[in-house]
Amino acid sequence: MGYAHQIDYKIYGDDMQFVEIELDPQESVIAEAGAMMMMSQGIQMQTIFGDGSGQDNQGGFMGKLFGAGKRILTGESLFMTMFTNMGYGKQQVSFAAPYPGKIIPLDLAQYGGRVICQRDAFLCAAKGVSVSIDFRKKLGVGFFGGEGFIMQRLEGDGLAFAHAGGTIIKKELMPGETLRVDTGCLVAMTGSVHYDIQYVGNVKTAFFGGEGLFFATLTGPGSVWIQSLPFSRLADRIFHAMPHTGGVRKDEGGVLDVLGGIGNLFDGD
Repeated sequence: MGYAHQIDYKIYGDDMQFVEIELDPQESVIAEAGAMMMMSQGIQMQTIFGDGSGQDNQGGFMGKLFGAGKRILTGESLFMTMFTNMGYGKQQVSFAAPYPGKIIPLDLAQYGGRVICQRDAFLCAAKGVSVSIDFRKKLGVGFFGGEGFIMQRLEGDGLAFAHAGGTIIKKELMPGETLRVDTGCLVAMTGSVHYDIQYVGNVKTAFFGGEGLFFATLTGPGSVWIQSLPFSRLADRIFHAMPHTGGVRKDEGGVLDVLGGIGNLFDGD
């Protein structure tokens, strides 16, 4: 793995954040398609085919195809976008979070060169950082991991940025220390953390406790990042709050449903 570009950054905002990356001449940053918010005049965009590390060029077309194929398994696009400062002096490019939450800067050099994160959590990274998949050998993780079924692996020695919903908390686990987490709330963990799936308990607890059937168990040593509002949970609440068939909007107390029904009587419906 080669050395990643050394980039500077600043994060703006509170709940709807964006990160501004400052690039020296010939420095580059990679990002998922559609993440770019704005960029200065000297920045040029280029679509790249692969995992973003720049190392797949050594393997020719098959090397690029293998790198891109690993990204497809995470549900991401076959291509990534690279932004390069082709002008004079420092130039800036900004990337916005896709939904309310926080942007997490990850200096991979400080975490042993590898961080495992939820798929869709990756936002952008310095050129030289590899974005691929992380396979889990245990059958339980594959079938019962929920959002953690297929995870992304960020490797290199540069800066990467992840995004997650709600409030983010970082926990430091000591050797042998275990933390149980809802599978959707796990954002990222260092490569030294052991990840597994644990059954909640009896059937009554699983079906009526409202917490699902399985937990992710994280065992130290290492760092883990937890989010308070997984996007899937937010989307589920929005879906259940959508209007009912017939165009009657449902409010929490059901008052509008009653008023709507009375109105229909006078309309002759």
